[in-house]
Amino acid sequence: MENPRLLLSFLLLVAATSLSGQQGPPSRADFGRIGVEQGRPSSQSGFDIEAASRFARLALDCVHKEYPNKIAHSMNSDADVGPPRKLTPSFYGCYDWHSSVHGHWLLVRLARTFPHAPFALQARAALQQSLTAENLHTEASYLQAEGRASFERPYGLAWLLQLAVELRDWATDDPKNLTVHAFYVNLLPLEQRAVDRLKVWLPKLSYPVRIGEHNQTAFAMGLMIDYARRVDDADFTKLLLAKARQFYIADKNCPLTYEPSGEDFLSPCLAEADLMRRVLSPPEFASWLHTFLPQIPRDGSANWLQTQKSTDPSDPKLAHIDGLNLSRAWMLEGIASGLPAYDPRLKSLAACAAAHRSAGLTAVTGEHYEGGHWLGSFAVYLVTRRGIAR
Repeated sequence: MENPRLLLSFLLLVAATSLSGQQGPPSRADFGRIGVEQGRPSSQSGFDIEAASRFARLALDCVHKEYPNKIAHSMNSDADVGPPRKLTPSFYGCYDWHSSVHGHWLLVRLARTFPHAPFALQARAALQQSLTAENLHTEASYLQAEGRASFERPYGLAWLLQLAVELRDWATDDPKNLTVHAFYVNLLPLEQRAVDRLKVWLPKLSYPVRIGEHNQTAFAMGLMIDYARRVDDADFTKLLLAKARQFYIADKNCPLTYEPSGEDFLSPCLAEADLMRRVLSPPEFASWLHTFLPQIPRDGSANWLQTQKSTDPSDPKLAHIDGLNLSRAWMLEGIASGLPAYDPRLKSLAACAAAHRSAGLTAVTGEHYEGGHWLGSFAVYLVTRRGIAR
């Protein structure tokens, strides 16, 4: 870590697994001690303005950095040739489109959480540059063009919906802020086209995608469910819940020992469980989880799922492993949040989440752009507990 004091504060989170000497398994409420509550930093979180500033800097350094750039661009003619800033003028930075989207999400999330921090002014300026009506109109037209039906589906589109929810919540928090309201309104056409595309795609998808990278369906569907519920889109919610049951309700004995694959940044097993806690009631989920992940112990141990470390953080694919620790940590916390209070597995989930949190946050240094352009978003999603209902 670049800051020893910040590293110490993160490592102190591991001590939370003992929960101050509490006897027996922790309750779900204990997981709320980590992160932020109601948009404000938690005093017990280890996440403060110093940490937020570091994460914000990672996004600020890349959202308008055009090169290096990896584009997934389908062309129909010479007219489709152009640099990233012309093709997708809102989301051309941070190496690729989806990383740019969740880089912007990071800036919104942190500007909401720390509105008076020095970085918040820079974040709002960066958002003003990106989220103009003209830029987002071009983005919406790009998405609709022939040959782009699978563009950023599902991962990038799921993150776009998270950005939309974050802007909606920010506008609700600060209804007199016309600039924030404009961000929200400007994004609406692109948001709606993304939703429409997903509503067409999901009914045709016959099987889930069970990999540890961008095409995984479980992770994306979790983000989509959170979005659909937040905006009260009953049809989209119904579709997502039905597809989740169709894909995953009969699964059992997930082969956790087969994970990770060498380039994973998502856990197929944990992501599925983190999705299903959004679908099932706590008693139903507890029963389903026993069948799906019988490996979760009841003794409070953390070593049932080992943390990972990238062998080369400068390699864009091998750097994925550092993000795996972060996503595993928030998924473990999410799984715990879906269980009944005082479920005997909660203590082991807490211990394992804390170990992965510490390992994951330690890797968010910004030393290599291959990880620096996206790991900050994963860190902020984790420490602010964005995917966990309060």
